[in-house]
Amino acid sequence: MKATGIVRRIDDLGRVVIPKEIRRTMRIREGDPLEIFTDREGEVIFKKYSPIGELTEFAGQYAETLHKTCSLSVVICDRDAVIACAGVPKKEYAEKALSSELESMIENRSLYTWRDGAEKIPVTSDGAPHYVSCAMPILSEGDIIGCVASVMNEDGAKGQMSGGEIEAKLIQTAASFLGRQLES
Repeated sequence: MKATGIVRRIDDLGRVVIPKEIRRTMRIREGDPLEIFTDREGEVIFKKYSPIGELTEFAGQYAETLHKTCSLSVVICDRDAVIACAGVPKKEYAEKALSSELESMIENRSLYTWRDGAEKIPVTSDGAPHYVSCAMPILSEGDIIGCVASVMNEDGAKGQMSGGEIEAKLIQTAASFLGRQLES
């Protein structure tokens, strides 16, 4: 653990303000859930909570199924990072931070489909060689939880069932299904 040198007092309602610099660095947005941990030495630790993180194994199986049955390369993300993928190298994508363009697309709360001539949206912020072909935010109880996206490589090559309405319906179905899993 790293000390920041910042000290904050607890107010009369038990609140502590997390400084803006730390929120920006840790990518904590207004309304983000934080999980609270304590230890025997009296430390209190706040960790960003990812509801879809609880479904990581299930999301991975869903991504694998989409890849095997439809030949789609798929990534499933929470709001900050890739939590599951299939059809792309796991080393390049697992737990990697999302690109700011993909984060913005998720915030729009609507289906995104890439069209010829449009700017390509990278999946991760580190320049991995795949771009978003089709993406749908995962919504649970009205909150944005993450995203399901089919991806294409730099030359635009996708899986055999990609492109058009079928790909979009598969991605929408996956996002809706994962969102409902979190509600139950």
